[in-house]
Amino acid sequence: MPEAISRRTFLKAVGALPVLGALGADAGERTVDAHVHVWVKDPRFPFAPETKTPPDREAAAETLLGLMQASGVARTVIIQVIHYRWDNRYAASVLKRYPQYFRGVARVNPQDPAAPDHLSRLTTEDGFHGVRLSPAADAPGDWIAGPLMPPLWGRCRDLGVPMTVLAPITRMPEVAWLADQFPDLTIVVDHMADCPLNQPQELEKLLALRRYPRLFVKISHAWSLSAQAYPYLDAQTQIRRLYDAFGPRRLIACTDWPISEKYCSYAQAIGLAREHISFLSAEDRRWICGRTAEQVWPFA
Repeated sequence: MPEAISRRTFLKAVGALPVLGALGADAGERTVDAHVHVWVKDPRFPFAPETKTPPDREAAAETLLGLMQASGVARTVIIQVIHYRWDNRYAASVLKRYPQYFRGVARVNPQDPAAPDHLSRLTTEDGFHGVRLSPAADAPGDWIAGPLMPPLWGRCRDLGVPMTVLAPITRMPEVAWLADQFPDLTIVVDHMADCPLNQPQELEKLLALRRYPRLFVKISHAWSLSAQAYPYLDAQTQIRRLYDAFGPRRLIACTDWPISEKYCSYAQAIGLAREHISFLSAEDRRWICGRTAEQVWPFA
């Protein structure tokens, strides 16, 4: 089976080697890729029935570990991929096999009243550290402002795990509404809220969330927002505005592998913040490329 072969290959090649961040060897200096997805074509882990067009390739954890090793990435946060919907078993199996390398963010059905209890189980039994919600911009995503959200966000707070939100920039007022109710909850906004670069006024909706000290922003998806080739220099103006508002200790760099491979290699994706954001200092890079993620998803 492909997954087993790749696992044996990985363990033979690097199983006994320490994985150290390119920014240094101690825990405060290591590089953390805070957003990746993994999946396999395996009948034990079937894609959800809603997945009408399944991916034509695997993105196995062992493949990712090899890329991490080659790029000096010490730790990674696995985000449950949408192909599996609410079935988190493959990601859970990866967390169990490789706890020294990974933290995990699960998905639960936000329209299920039992979602808070599912999150409790995923956290206490399966080792996940947080949940991700993905409200659409149009009417099907209106549940983000509905009555099922406060119980789920409150359970996140009670469990001491972060809430991750993949949502378009137009949904940031709803995120603020929930953040107001749960000031002690750690919240992460994915991919700069996918704010179009040619609509800079829209970014104000995300910048307004700087008033919540426990809210963090991933400065990812430059490759999908940009009209330029790598290293997507036109995205730096938007990243700079986020930097000025939130500061480096509340910004997080990540790759979104393997989705990012449509645009650039893993090494290039991880290198964006480490090498190509010109206004960052060396200390800024230490936070954005590792330390901030370690605050949100602590590793042993």
